[in-house]
This record gives sequence, structure tokens and C-alpha cells, in this order.
Amino acid sequence: MSAFEFFFSFYGLLLGLSVAELVGGFARVLHEKERVRFGWLTPMLAAFVALDVATFWNQAWVIFRGAPFNHALLIAGLIIAATFYVAASVTFPRVSAEGVDERIDLTDHFWRYRRLVFGCIMAANLIVGVLFLTLMSVNEGFAGLSTVRLWVGFGIFFFGTATAAFAPWRPVVVSALVVVLAYSLWTVGMSALNLISRGAWAPATGLY
Repeated sequence: MSAFEFFFSFYGLLLGLSVAELVGGFARVLHEKERVRFGWLTPMLAAFVALDVATFWNQAWVIFRGAPFNHALLIAGLIIAATFYVAASVTFPRVSAEGVDERIDLTDHFWRYRRLVFGCIMAANLIVGVLFLTLMSVNEGFAGLSTVRLWVGFGIFFFGTATAAFAPWRPVVVSALVVVLAYSLWTVGMSALNLISRGAWAPATGLY
């Protein structure tokens, strides 16, 4: 087992729990749909968190693939993934069969917890951003990854997330959520186009 495989067996497990929290929360809300008022804000927030978790999975391949085994890196991975888990665990309300007469409004839930969710996402991205800057200052390979597009994208993401977390005006918060979600979807679309332009991949052989 390589150092990266050992690290990712831990880091990927923790990120996977965040995905499980998001999917499980959505499933529980659907199970109690008769007493849930959905709206658009919480589902959009959940999509944004899910896309960012997937982005961090991708970043682990880029940043940590060549890293040596180190206890400090495990702790850094723990902090990042735990921050995501907190965000994912409060994106949807805790819904149970108890209190079936209680109505649940997902829009109200969004406004109640948006600072916590966006704050956690912003903190996790800031940690990785600082780590990436540090690596670029000491390693030419990482310095070569620095592009205008990278930092413009990071600026859009970071300031959009900060605005969604702390802006006092609701229309501004909603606009910021739309911007960061649209940017996340755009990056996925660009990756898909890049995959297509390279001819996707060939079928596996010799499996049987």
C-alpha cells in the first residue's frame, strides 16, 4: 500500500460519510414529504455541498498523490473532512417519525443554518487554499499549476461562499448561492467536455 492509498483510505472514508449524510438527509425528507414544504434553497444548497465534496475528492488526487506518509497530513485530512461532515449533517433537518404533526419548512431551515453550512465550506476551502499556496512556494511542480483561471475561480468560490454565509440581505445571499452553484456546475461541464475531447476511454479487456 502506498502512502497515498493509506492516506486516502482514511480521508476518502470521512468524505464519504459527508455524502452519506447528504443523501440520507434528502431520503428522510422525501420519506416525510407530506409534512415538508420543500422550496428551492435547501436542495440547491445540498447540490452545492455535494459538488464541493466531489471537488475535494478530486483535489486529494492532485495535492496528496505525491505526499509522503505523515501524521500531520492525516490530521489535516481529518480537519478538512470533519468540517465537511458538519456542513453536510445540517444541510437537511433531522426528520423522524416522531412529531408527525409538526410541519417542516426547508426554506426556514436554510435561513437558520446557512451561516454554519457556508462557513464550514468556506473554512475547508481556505485550509486547502493555504496548503496549496504553501506547496507552490516550495515546489516547482505545484507552482506550475498556478494559473489565472485557478485563482479567479478560487476568488469567485471563496467570496461567493463568504457572501452567502454572512451577507445580511436575503436577495444577496440567494444570488451568491446561485453564483457558486453555477460555477460548480460549470467546472463539471468543462471537465466533461475535456473528457469527451480526449475520446473518453477504451473498454477494459482481459477481465474474463
